Amino acid sequence: MFTRTYHAAHPEMMAGVSNEALRDRHLVSGLFRDGEIVLTYSHGERFVIGGAVPAGKALALPAQDAPASVAGHPLLERRELGVVNIGAGAGLVTVDGEAIPLAKYEALYVPMGSREVTFAGDGARFYLLSVPAHAPFPLRKVTAADTSPFRRGALETSNQRTICQLILPHVCQSAALCLGLTRLDPGSVWNTMPPHVHERRSEIYLYFDLEAEDRVFHYMGQPDDLRHLVMQNEDVVISPPWSVHMGAGTRNYSFIWAMAGENLDYEDMDVIDLCQLR
Repeated sequence: MFTRTYHAAHPEMMAGVSNEALRDRHLVSGLFRDGEIVLTYSHGERFVIGGAVPAGKALALPAQDAPASVAGHPLLERRELGVVNIGAGAGLVTVDGEAIPLAKYEALYVPMGSREVTFAGDGARFYLLSVPAHAPFPLRKVTAADTSPFRRGALETSNQRTICQLILPHVCQSAALCLGLTRLDPGSVWNTMPPHVHERRSEIYLYFDLEAEDRVFHYMGQPDDLRHLVMQNEDVVISPPWSVHMGAGTRNYSFIWAMAGENLDYEDMDVIDLCQLR
């Protein structure tokens, strides 16, 4: 069921590691394939990270295939799921018989215990994020209008952006998943300013709305020992709790950030002064 498993990384593993090894441990690519659901597994917070591209046919979220004791059980038997349509076309997600349309940038929270989830829509591209849950919460569609988007940054510092908090307690209840969307204005390229870490949560970034020739330089590692990954459209990076996460692109872009861990507090972060970075 999972095309790849990513293991948790200790900060000492960053020392002297090659660029290829760094990419192998933290970069997730190839999630969005026409006519397929692609799922990967990260031991960091037990994230399932995936993509679903119906491309003219309905796709069903697969059942578990391991261990043998749960083979055939629904994937969401003890998990919750966040879905965001990042494609240009409208999509349709059906959860246990209830059909919910999702336009681009719209999200859906799917509760623990959901048995059948299918995806449809010719131009839709669904980004999937799932973590273990302790309780079911209501199925909920979330649009930008539901979130009271807020503005951060400035054009003078190349980081003017709009942030939509899609799955957080004041917008949409969840057991452990936090999820949001950030879109940079034309002329802005830096994200997540000021940079920060949060020791009690892992974070996942998906970069998208890039042209084929564009790239994002994603910075990670401990503040006094930064590394970077060169990422392209629809690439995902897994950021450990001890790692800075920020980036700059060759043009403006969008990214989806997702967190899971001990709490649902958006402000739970240790901000790093730029002068501390090296």
